[in-house]
Amino acid sequence: MPAPNSSSFVPRHKNKILLAGFLLAAVIGAWVFAGSSKKSPYDADARVFTVEKGNVDEIVTAQGKLEPKEYVDVGTQVSGQIKKLYFEIGADVKQGDLLAEIDPRLYEATVEASTAQLNSLKAQLADQQASLTLARKQAERNNQLIKTKAISKDAVDVSTATLQSAQAHVDAQKAAIEQMESKLVGDKTNLSYTKIYAPMSGTIASLPTREGQTLNANQTAPTILQLANLDTMTIRAQVAEADVMRLSEKMEVYFTTLGSLEKKWKGTVRQILPSPEVVNDVVLYDVLIDVDNHERQLMNGMSTQVFFGLGSAHDVPVLPAEALGPRAPKDDNEKGKAYRVQKKGAGEIIIHIGLMDRTNAEIKDGLSEGDEVTATKPKTRKPAGGMPKGPAL
Repeated sequence: MPAPNSSSFVPRHKNKILLAGFLLAAVIGAWVFAGSSKKSPYDADARVFTVEKGNVDEIVTAQGKLEPKEYVDVGTQVSGQIKKLYFEIGADVKQGDLLAEIDPRLYEATVEASTAQLNSLKAQLADQQASLTLARKQAERNNQLIKTKAISKDAVDVSTATLQSAQAHVDAQKAAIEQMESKLVGDKTNLSYTKIYAPMSGTIASLPTREGQTLNANQTAPTILQLANLDTMTIRAQVAEADVMRLSEKMEVYFTTLGSLEKKWKGTVRQILPSPEVVNDVVLYDVLIDVDNHERQLMNGMSTQVFFGLGSAHDVPVLPAEALGPRAPKDDNEKGKAYRVQKKGAGEIIIHIGLMDRTNAEIKDGLSEGDEVTATKPKTRKPAGGMPKGPAL
């Protein structure tokens, strides 16, 4: 039997080696491909932002209502029928102008009766003073006669007692007169209340009553009209507790009204009220803002959108707010708040920002103009079934 040909064996051996090499290369390639296909969920949505010069205006916004800064509800202290209203709603009046009059006849009669009773008491006092004078003279005469024993001791005692009684009657009558004089003053005051005068200069903002209407001041203090000074208005803005500590008195603000969104009005914070109002579990504080209104374009009850300027920086390095990474509060310093960002070519770094609005953040340090930052956003993960996975609870 002939020996195997060595030349035919060698090629078959080389084929096996080549096949093994191809298989190894395929395995390595599959492994590399599989590894490269496992990308970070952040890579797909990566965006690059560049630090540029810009402006940042940090503001706090709030909604509010306009009301007069100075106003008074003019009421009546006496009951009765409104006899006359001298002004219509919207009229301008001066301090001291007669606004309204209540039927005075009942109060005039009371004053007349009190005056007559006072005069009667004064006449009685005159009679009693005459009796006192007579009793004093009799007592003095008897005191002289007793020295010569012209009268008895009993007569002297009687004249002395009569004098004391007359004096007591005079004193009581004087007290009654003082009481009636006081009552007369009250009656005249009530009569004066039937004429209602303007306590301040201003505009009649509301007029809830009508001529002929009867008012009862014994149970409540009826309001006849509201008088307001419309030259200076006040915005009562409701600011959330998270922002109110950043505000201060005398802060300059601007606002718009629902009917004139394009016009910006200016005002000044007068007061931040300390007592909050809770609306739907949100704690809100009233901030009072005074506004000049000599042009009378602002009306009572108008809705406003208020903007409190916390700071402004112009021509400074800025970065879009969406490029900021997570906060790093432990690295905060006097320069500003610390954030983590992905600087292109340097990886994750800490930067500090100053002012920030809804669009941009002022860069204090860590980045310079022209630097690029990579911002990423996680993709929505999908479960094995292929349906989008809901948010984690």
